[in-house]
Amino acid sequence: MVDQQKFIYFHDRVGDTFRWKGENVATTEVADILSLVTFIEEVNVYGVPVPNHEGRIGMATLKLRKYESFDGRKLYAHVRDFLPNYARPRFIRVQDELEITGTFKQRKVEVVKQGFDPSTITDPLYFLDEREKKYVPMTQTIYTDIKNKKIKL
Repeated sequence: MVDQQKFIYFHDRVGDTFRWKGENVATTEVADILSLVTFIEEVNVYGVPVPNHEGRIGMATLKLRKYESFDGRKLYAHVRDFLPNYARPRFIRVQDELEITGTFKQRKVEVVKQGFDPSTITDPLYFLDEREKKYVPMTQTIYTDIKNKKIKL
């Protein structure tokens, strides 16, 4: 990739890795850790851009196991214990089915584009709240505070 000043950069395929807080995060490693949680059947991890922030932050789309429900406290404890701070998904999206390609790879481009704006996403959406020590439902207020850097990521 070449930018406007003619600097050359290596560019990963969208979603395979992302860079946050100066660290490279491999999405498959994060997905492997999340898939160990008992209520998660399938997981898709990717980085999403954050308005007024540099880099991409971790987000995961989950498919829950049949008859299971999302437990924000349990998931928070799991990522705290098994992932470094920079690799923890800050946003969780819950869907009934995760989209796959014709070659059975998870689709990431569309969910990356959709981001984490609760005004445009109809699926349940959660935010990793360090003060509450759990994933809490994402609200428009939280989204606005993130955009305005009132919430530290």
